[in-house]
Amino acid sequence: MIDSLGMFAAAAGLPEQLAAAAASARGLEGLPAHDDIENVVVLGLGGSGIAGDVVTVIAGPFMPVPVVVHKGYGIPNFISDKSLVFAISFSGDTEETLEAASEAALAGGRLVCISHGGELQELAGEWSVPHLRIADGIPMPRAGIGAVSAPPLVVLEEVGLFPGASAWIDAAVIQLARRRDQLAADDNPAAALARRIGRTMPIIYGGGGIGQVAALRWKAQFNENAKVPAFANVIPELCHNEVCGWGQNGDITRQTMHLVNLRHEFEHPQVARRFDLVTEAVDEVVADVDTVVAEGEGPLAQLLDLMLFGDLVSLHRAAQEGLDPGPVPILDDIKAALATG
Repeated sequence: MIDSLGMFAAAAGLPEQLAAAAASARGLEGLPAHDDIENVVVLGLGGSGIAGDVVTVIAGPFMPVPVVVHKGYGIPNFISDKSLVFAISFSGDTEETLEAASEAALAGGRLVCISHGGELQELAGEWSVPHLRIADGIPMPRAGIGAVSAPPLVVLEEVGLFPGASAWIDAAVIQLARRRDQLAADDNPAAALARRIGRTMPIIYGGGGIGQVAALRWKAQFNENAKVPAFANVIPELCHNEVCGWGQNGDITRQTMHLVNLRHEFEHPQVARRFDLVTEAVDEVVADVDTVVAEGEGPLAQLLDLMLFGDLVSLHRAAQEGLDPGPVPILDDIKAALATG
């Protein structure tokens, strides 16, 4: 097996990574008062930006103010001194996030910066705003999902916008350790699913907010770890468009596409019914259909449980093809080309 950056070990260390990141975020100084915040914005892309999606689906439904995730250049026009703005960049040098964070600071946003260093850490010092340093030893941004997701939740708890975050994080740590141990066996469910998917293209369907974020994570991990095309969508939205696209080219899709349904306890009852109807509709026009069911206590535990399962499926898929899951040369090439103007 080729794994030059230790991606398997990083995935296996997710429970400890999550716990350590949560602990490091407690007691942060310089945070705004609860009553001074009217909205929360999370800036970031890729393996860092998904932290904003986690905040949105886990904390968002329980917060008294809206949460917006911004993945790109510039900033939403409403950012002001009433905005709590998380700027997250694993390297600290993501150009889109640096531009957005700079504009947010000029607009008066109350920033909290999260990075392993880089220019974002330097800017946080210049702006005199809190900075949380991502721990050493995480080989790639996508391997740091716990390191970038826990701090915003803890900060929101300490500001008083999301009480109870720590308890949910503790429950997630317990479940991740349990799932990690289950998937450590030689013939484990993640490796078996990777073999069933084989050289087909995975189509990942999730239900509601939790399922959508988990599906997006699976897609991205297949792209980066296994270096294959993958696609994701969410129920109920896909029941209003994408499901119409199955069938016309069934002779092709039956050979090339494998559907994976991600399920969890927090689905709306009608979403659960839609899964059954969609699966019945597409069963004959895809290579196969598999279902992964989340485990754990609470929404965060179930979301991260699905993510860890998917991370390992994509890593096993890479290993089965003799691919090194860590390096992503095409992304490096694009960054280098942009840097040269």
